[in-house]
Amino acid sequence: MTSPVWTASPCGGLDLDLAGRPVTLCASGALWMPEDSVLVVGDLHLEKGSAYARRGQLLPPYDTRETLGRLSAEVGRRRPKTVILLGDSFHDDQAEARLAPEDARDLADLAQGRILVWVTGNHDEEGPRQAPGEVVADLSVAGLCLRHEPEAGLRPGEVSGHLHPCARISGPRGRVRRRCFATDGQRLILPAFGAYAGGLNLLDPAFGGLFSQPPLAGVLGTRRVHAVGRKSLCPD
Repeated sequence: MTSPVWTASPCGGLDLDLAGRPVTLCASGALWMPEDSVLVVGDLHLEKGSAYARRGQLLPPYDTRETLGRLSAEVGRRRPKTVILLGDSFHDDQAEARLAPEDARDLADLAQGRILVWVTGNHDEEGPRQAPGEVVADLSVAGLCLRHEPEAGLRPGEVSGHLHPCARISGPRGRVRRRCFATDGQRLILPAFGAYAGGLNLLDPAFGGLFSQPPLAGVLGTRRVHAVGRKSLCPD
């Protein structure tokens, strides 16, 4: 099979034909579907910091504010008709109740003038209780199937999150580890969007059997997405 063809987008992202549908992989870690005016982000893990604090592991309690700030900025740039949150939007089933009032307002603002869809994940199986929007287990958009956790085997047209792909890259100045998209041109796994969400190396066996060929990594830089082939990837 032929490798997916990337082209640089004026926004700093990468344009890609995904199972016959044009999409843009954004430097923020979001997926943009221009023909459908749909913005997709995965694994916000809101209130992860407060969850850790409750267990005595103190982290700066600003992850939700930072995550929602980046999401609001991306929504402002794209002005989508639909925003899809691809599961694990909250870190646990009590996270929504721990939101600061201003963060709850910013979350509700995402639904103003557009459709907001919450895909359920393993951390938030019931979806939000107070925030506006539609709660679904999965959905189809323009022939692509969007769900939280990738299904086993080859699934052309599937867009998912859950695995938090990261790429470790060896270069002249040493090695760096960054979040990344993973795709073979047929299916796509999004990077985690949340500030405190961890990452799984793309060479981990968990990614085995999901792609028709070794996936390419769309590695998130400061202002652009870098296309990286498997030969440049290193294990942790």
